[in-house]
Amino acid sequence: MATLTINPAGTTAEFTAGQTVLQVLLAAGAEIGHKCDGNAKCGSCHLFLIEGRKSVSKIARAENEKIDTLVGVGSKSRLACQIILGEENVTVELLKL
Repeated sequence: MATLTINPAGTTAEFTAGQTVLQVLLAAGAEIGHKCDGNAKCGSCHLFLIEGRKSVSKIARAENEKIDTLVGVGSKSRLACQIILGEENVTVELLKL
């Protein structure tokens, strides 16, 4: 199993390849928005993917279009509901709700 590090708290959660970051965050009790149930429609699960970018799914069109509508995005912006985890450790930074 690989590990998801959740910043700024620095907590960790183990995951299995194929899970989404949102699934792992919710199972770990992290506070993150998810108004559209993981359909890349609301953007409330916006976070920064800090490490492990090569081991996760590539950004898809629907996710990219939603990110383009959000405030405060950067080159590491992703939607937790759309990141499918691989087999390597990943670090994310949650934004304040």
